[in-house]
Amino acid sequence: MSLNIKNDRVHDLARQAARVTGKTQTGAIEEALERLLRDYGADPDAARVGHTLDVVWAIATEYVRDPGRGDLVIARVEDLYDERTGLPQ
Repeated sequence: MSLNIKNDRVHDLARQAARVTGKTQTGAIEEALERLLRDYGADPDAARVGHTLDVVWAIATEYVRDPGRGDLVIARVEDLYDERTGLPQ
């Protein structure tokens, strides 16, 4: 990934933010952008969490539709593991 900023003031601000916070310039800019997004009502973590939930929901829906093993019934956490070996089924 690349971000090429051709603005001396922005470079100076990034260096100053890094010095004041003790972070790298990238870390200071990341924190500043996250705060800016939150100030504008956009949660930068919400999209990541939402995507993860979508993936989990899709997996669960597919499993309910076709668990792949007619003899496997999962009613409790212990049902996920082989009683003899303790390994996942």
